[in-house]
Amino acid sequence: MSLTPPDRAVDQPVDPGRQLSLFGAEAAEPSVSDLAGLLAGPGEVVRMGGTARLSVVVDAAWRVHVLVAEFARRGIAATWEPTPDGRYLVRTSYASTLAPLATAWRRAGVQRPPAGFHLDGRRLRLWSAASGSAEPAGFLLGLSPDESTWEPVGAALAALGLPAVLLDGAAGGPAYRIVGRRRLARLVELVGDPPSTTPPTHWPAPPARRPA
Repeated sequence: MSLTPPDRAVDQPVDPGRQLSLFGAEAAEPSVSDLAGLLAGPGEVVRMGGTARLSVVVDAAWRVHVLVAEFARRGIAATWEPTPDGRYLVRTSYASTLAPLATAWRRAGVQRPPAGFHLDGRRLRLWSAASGSAEPAGFLLGLSPDESTWEPVGAALAALGLPAVLLDGAAGGPAYRIVGRRRLARLVELVGDPPSTTPPTHWPAPPARRPA
């Protein structure tokens, strides 16, 4: 698959007739703090002096398109390279604007969600872009292999009205699975419309209606 970004690689036009959620992805302008959504999933941040770098390994080229464009929307340059196992490493340049994120998430050389960590639509959108996938039973959000991060991230999902089932490696994880008509509808409301390059099987969709 080509990694040449197509037109409108990040967002499709917003339907003016659709009501926006207060916590949804379209409720505010993009911010560097939104990138905490990547750290809730498989992302990593490291610090060097007064700067920091964020990196995330993804499994598909469309995710590269979306994340590089999302970094650019926040004034951060990013590059990508293939990994030996056929995936892609997306990595920002070292930037001073990322330093507060590293300060909050890294303590004693270990990455952990900070106290009071919360999620919103923009953070969920980035997390979905990095490691989200749909399945018949619901929607999966991939996690870091570090088990100590799972509980606070799950608590942040629940606080947003998205209590989720934790899957370990044997069950297709580590990931949180969001199931149920209301919860999936809530997730769709929060993350907004899919980026134009996103396969339908990898973005939250409204649950199918049962036949009358």
